[in-house]
Amino acid sequence: MNTPYTTIIIDDEAPARLGLKNMLKAFPETFQVIGTAENVTQAKEKIERQTPDIIFLDIEMPGQTGFDLLANLQTIPMVVFCTAYDEYALQAFETNSIDYLIKPVKQERLKKTVEKLKTFSKSKSTDEILNVLKEISNKKAPKKMTSITVKKRDKLIFIKLEDVLYFEANDNYVTIHCDFQNHLSTETISGLEQKLPDNFLRIHRGIIINKDHVKDIQTYFNSRFIITLNNKSAISITSGRSYNETIKQWMGM
Repeated sequence: MNTPYTTIIIDDEAPARLGLKNMLKAFPETFQVIGTAENVTQAKEKIERQTPDIIFLDIEMPGQTGFDLLANLQTIPMVVFCTAYDEYALQAFETNSIDYLIKPVKQERLKKTVEKLKTFSKSKSTDEILNVLKEISNKKAPKKMTSITVKKRDKLIFIKLEDVLYFEANDNYVTIHCDFQNHLSTETISGLEQKLPDNFLRIHRGIIINKDHVKDIQTYFNSRFIITLNNKSAISITSGRSYNETIKQWMGM
């Protein structure tokens, strides 16, 4: 009997980490989950310390991406990406024996990963993998979203993104905060982050702000910031600690 691959799951969303961990339990002969990580810093430390055979890696994470993680590893384990990239951009994965799972991950698709691992080559060099990642990153489709649609009773309402102050995750829905009225959307905060244009910034696990509506920013204790918006009530939002570097990069610090 073959020894299962030691495995680390890397994703900034706790439900995604738990969900994938539970799905991998269906393949005990293939995967042995030895850890999880919620950001690049944590992931790098665990990979270097535990040297897993394989990692399941989210590409889009706050602060630094999955690409950033791989670029800073001395030795890259086998990689299965969990991503929202489209099929065209992912063609390079197929030709380089790197697998990928489109979110939300499906059990049937995971079975194909298990089959592919039976012929997976561990001999891929770090340079080869990084060249593939660069190619994929260059193919990422530009964000063209200009409005968001919400359903109210029996009609659809189109909200211009320029009117949105910020998005806030609440349980199974997202509140769209505008100056005079709020709306509910069934989009996830992570899904929105993938599609929103560059003038939107995720500053907290559950909050994405419109940078065009920011009035001022103040430093706050524990590596956080207080961001005040320029709406009529001057709403102040406290950022999440893990988003410190993202905000500092935006401010040019």
